[in-house]
Amino acid sequence: MLPATFKLCAATSYRHLRNVTGLRRQAAAALGQELSRLSRRGAAPGAWIHHVRRRSSLLGSRLEEKPFSELEMSYIKQGEEALQKSLSILGDQDGWKTETSADNGDKVLSKVLPDVGKVFRLEVVVEQPLDAVYSELVDNMEQMGDWNPNVQEVKILQKIGKDTVITHEKAAAAAGNIVGPRDFVSVRCSKRRGSTCVLAGMATTFGAMPEQKGFIRAENGPMCMVLRPVSGNPSQTKLTWLLSIDLKGWLPKTIINQVLSQTQVDFAHHLRERLARTVG
Repeated sequence: MLPATFKLCAATSYRHLRNVTGLRRQAAAALGQELSRLSRRGAAPGAWIHHVRRRSSLLGSRLEEKPFSELEMSYIKQGEEALQKSLSILGDQDGWKTETSADNGDKVLSKVLPDVGKVFRLEVVVEQPLDAVYSELVDNMEQMGDWNPNVQEVKILQKIGKDTVITHEKAAAAAGNIVGPRDFVSVRCSKRRGSTCVLAGMATTFGAMPEQKGFIRAENGPMCMVLRPVSGNPSQTKLTWLLSIDLKGWLPKTIINQVLSQTQVDFAHHLRERLARTVG
């Protein structure tokens, strides 16, 4: 027979359960299941009181989580769409043509997609462990302008949860000023699954960042970087970067192709130099 206080606790939990939804309902149901399990086992009052307190504390902390707004959810969805689309493009091995190839194994490939246009794919091996590369590209994102001459500034405009950010990036002029300064507003998401990291993004709109004087608002995406430890050598990281950009304005395709492929080659060079200084 259950103690009277146990019955009262369970009854109160279930009355409250009828008035909550979503995450609250799941957490409260878990609490009820735990109480039932303990009662079937004939647990002593001290045991179930401990579990009630522990579960109630967890429930309370989860109920205090701030829910995302409708706009924030739309950004999260955009980031996930960019990730899925990018991985789908990278997963199709057909039709890629070599743009550049270096003696150290770095190479840039490209292909034309009907619904996206021309995309570029950088494949390099970096002589640093994955965590160091991930930290530089994600945790220290706003410092990219310090070491990559092609980037003037990267600024995080808003963080949404632990995986999604809205960024504003200013790119320097390129190709001897033939391609003037561009800026981008993007939604980016980062995901880690086991030993693989994916950093994805695409163009978005953000009310607090209208078009800037002196810059042409370009659009990128879908794009992503995939990081994996080199098989058999975890001190090295395989980096694959899918780049898709609409630079806007009138520019010859030959210039665009040259600028984008060279941007990727330069990025690999400057990233290695940065990591050699910071990790070393």
